[in-house]
Amino acid sequence: MQLVRQNEKSGGKRYRSGVVVLAALLAAAVASGCAAETGGGGAGAPGAPAKTAVGRSGDASPQAGPARAPDTYAETVRKKQAVRAVAARKWGLAKVPLAAPEPPKVKPSITTRKGFEVRNDKGLPPVFTTVPTKERIVFLTMDDGAEKDPELLRMMTELDIPYSAFVSDYVINDDYGYFKKMQQRGVTISNHTLNHRYLPGLSHAEQKREICGQQEKILKHYGKRPTLFRPPYGNYNRDTLVVAKSCGITAVPLWSSEAFPDRMEWREWDQDLHPGDIVLTHFRGKEDWKGSMPDMVRRVMKTITDKGYAVAKLEDYV
Repeated sequence: MQLVRQNEKSGGKRYRSGVVVLAALLAAAVASGCAAETGGGGAGAPGAPAKTAVGRSGDASPQAGPARAPDTYAETVRKKQAVRAVAARKWGLAKVPLAAPEPPKVKPSITTRKGFEVRNDKGLPPVFTTVPTKERIVFLTMDDGAEKDPELLRMMTELDIPYSAFVSDYVINDDYGYFKKMQQRGVTISNHTLNHRYLPGLSHAEQKREICGQQEKILKHYGKRPTLFRPPYGNYNRDTLVVAKSCGITAVPLWSSEAFPDRMEWREWDQDLHPGDIVLTHFRGKEDWKGSMPDMVRRVMKTITDKGYAVAKLEDYV
């Protein structure tokens, strides 16, 4: 408790003795009140000297200040963007990637894209290339898993760019640990079949082995069955969707554009990005491409950023 003294410009000697007595009485009251607040068993108890946080005798204990309020989403984004700007310079990006808006509290309702239907598809997982949203965001997805470039893990982590991995067992089974590190960095590991076969050419039983078999592989190595599935080459039939649903798949995201280290390929007639578009690329390197995976990231992020889009996390919307 702290007393605030008012300065008096007048009042002669006759007041001084009264002031001294009053001050003594108030000091006694303060000491009594502080002792009562400690409950009689702590540092303020009769016979026990007061202690500070560092344990010195005879000093008043400091009071804790008010708890700091958590950052708002905007403040969190501002801090992340400052870090991202440094990472963008380090990794040679032309511009700092834009920040995505806060994810929706309720995920949008997704239906199969017109022209991508199969017969009697009611209740089957929707097949789509764009997530319905008005936000200027796109989603980056990577397929297969042949290239396991450690630079990609560092780059995407430092830039804080979200992406989703759709993996096939036949190309990741020599290094499950690489994708475990990716998962630990917040990447969702999803299904791209065991052996990357052309599914419409397979029987129902063969498709089940490819899709459901990969579900079990991912469960074993990454702890959870995926809910998202991408058929190899983007090809599927009704059996594909029936089988996928039977082993836990709820959605089949395809893509509207594809990224390479030296170019973009467009699926849409206007050869442009649109809100909610899904961008495809692959785990590939210089053996297959004219560049590395970091080269591909630099290229696709330049396109996305130049067009005024941010990259959001697909699983926040699907």
